[in-house]
Amino acid sequence: MASLTTSRVGGPAACVVACTSAAELAADVQYLWQNDIPLQVLGSGSNVLVSDKGIDCVILQNKAKKFVFENLEGQPVVNAESGATLITIVRDAAQKGFDGLVWASTIPGTLGGAVYGNAGAHGGDMNHSLVMAEILHRDKGMLSMNAEQMQYAYRSSILKRSPGSAVILSAVLALRAGDPEEIKAAIKVNAEKRHCSQPSGSCFGSTFKNPAGDSAGRLIEAAGLKGTRIGGVEISTLHANFMLNDGTGCAQDYRNLVLLAQKTVFEKFGVKLELEIEMIGKWQD
Repeated sequence: MASLTTSRVGGPAACVVACTSAAELAADVQYLWQNDIPLQVLGSGSNVLVSDKGIDCVILQNKAKKFVFENLEGQPVVNAESGATLITIVRDAAQKGFDGLVWASTIPGTLGGAVYGNAGAHGGDMNHSLVMAEILHRDKGMLSMNAEQMQYAYRSSILKRSPGSAVILSAVLALRAGDPEEIKAAIKVNAEKRHCSQPSGSCFGSTFKNPAGDSAGRLIEAAGLKGTRIGGVEISTLHANFMLNDGTGCAQDYRNLVLLAQKTVFEKFGVKLELEIEMIGKWQD
């Protein structure tokens, strides 16, 4: 799995299957569910940490990336399959003079992952952009769910709180008309902010959710852990809520750093850091 994740770690999967359309993804998921075969849908490979022992299930690599711009009751929208990347959607929207998704211009994941986890940045989030998501539910079949029905919370949804219960096939996001050059300028500003505040390299993204009224990165830095290294993985010296793999790290290195950060921050500040990433596979104690 190391070649399929942005952290560049992870042991073997039982099987990897590429799904190139939402219909293909739905058919494969239904087949696996009907035959009680464990599965995991994987988008860009960010926001997940796969154990070194691997994962005993079928990995469905979501490559369903088609999207179109439409008019829905007088409002411009984008209707996209869940494997489409947010960055690509935002840039194409900007070219066509559609605003409303600039907040997502630096999020390196897929639409499905963003809808699933209520992704957000730069003052926006999926809760305020989602019009409707097409969901394949294991017990209820095909469903259409709006933002309210997704029961969004900070970096969470009803689907994320019940992992394995459903798969996101596509989603419709709200847009608004704007000036292409102004939208592109706003995207550039966001990119520059990200470059100055977040590290580049092999990483799964933000490690922890921000506690209410505080920042996970600030707490980890205040605990004296910035730059701390275990094996080939280091807590970033630029932003302490990111962990970077120098190319020699393994998943257990990441996990040990996660546990160290949680333990130290709790001991020093009484704050329990909650993971933003998902850890999948079998782990050592």
